Amino acid sequence: MRSSRPAKSSASSRHARTHHRNCLFIDPRHSAIDFGLGTPWMCCKQVVNHGVGDEVVGAFRSAAAEFFAMPAEEKLPYYSDDLTKPFRVDTSTTYVLDRSGGGRYWRDYIQLQCFPVDRFSQDWPAEPAAFVPSLAAYATAVRTLAATLLGLIAEGLGLEESFFRGELSGGWTLMNVNWYPPCPDPSLTLGLLPHCDRPLLTVLSQGDVSGLQAKHKGRWIAVQPVPNAFVINFGHLMEIVTNGLLQSVEHRAVTNSSAARLSVVTIMLPDMDCRIEPAPALVTEGGQAKFRPFLFREFNEAYAAAAANREDVLQRFRIYPAGTME
Repeated sequence: MRSSRPAKSSASSRHARTHHRNCLFIDPRHSAIDFGLGTPWMCCKQVVNHGVGDEVVGAFRSAAAEFFAMPAEEKLPYYSDDLTKPFRVDTSTTYVLDRSGGGRYWRDYIQLQCFPVDRFSQDWPAEPAAFVPSLAAYATAVRTLAATLLGLIAEGLGLEESFFRGELSGGWTLMNVNWYPPCPDPSLTLGLLPHCDRPLLTVLSQGDVSGLQAKHKGRWIAVQPVPNAFVINFGHLMEIVTNGLLQSVEHRAVTNSSAARLSVVTIMLPDMDCRIEPAPALVTEGGQAKFRPFLFREFNEAYAAAAANREDVLQRFRIYPAGTME
């Protein structure tokens, strides 16, 4: 990817296209992101200058760490493997029944619905006392950031700024708060299995402890923490809607033996009955769509059946040219 500087605020400079030390800088006046779409573009970049206050991020991260530090009996009422619960605590991952027989992963996590805040805050824990107010502030700010990014991405693709609004991002806003304790032997297990996320994009706060890795050209590359940055990953739906121009990022979490790691992942999902298909304006290669239309609820079922495996998920929706093998 090309290296450049933050875009200047002027009518002649509409594109924010900065790639420097794994950072994607956004112009504060919301210029479009220039992807240079000559070839498929894979994104696992860190966004700074994003407008979410350090105190907002720090307050919720501290409250979440305090929650995980509480005695097990105080967290026990929240433990559940029922994916429909608006707030639950669990361990490892639901995607453990893979082809190898299913391993366990070195992770505890909270999964919660976080927006609209006034609808779901009653399901959040009363202790620690800072949890509810800090989560409310964080969820609101990060959802605003995600919506801004989607608008910038749409403009960078030559689409209307509002393209990703509505059904494509109007379903649940979910958050996974992941706690990776120090692991006595990191060679024995991962924190989380290799996977791609479901939605258009995810917004990740990874803190200052390394552990996130992204796959690039067959190699796992560490995504080192950048102070006050969010990691942005494109998900499966972004790859499908852009007809492969913006590719989903396979990533995983590794363990370490010396320090606990906390990450906060926020995703905006489509409505369950939202029709997903490549944007007509982006079907450019001979006018051929690479993916068939489907409803998001069908995609959810396929994602679970494939245990989040990138290729297994995508092949269920790919359109293969006549005469080719899958």
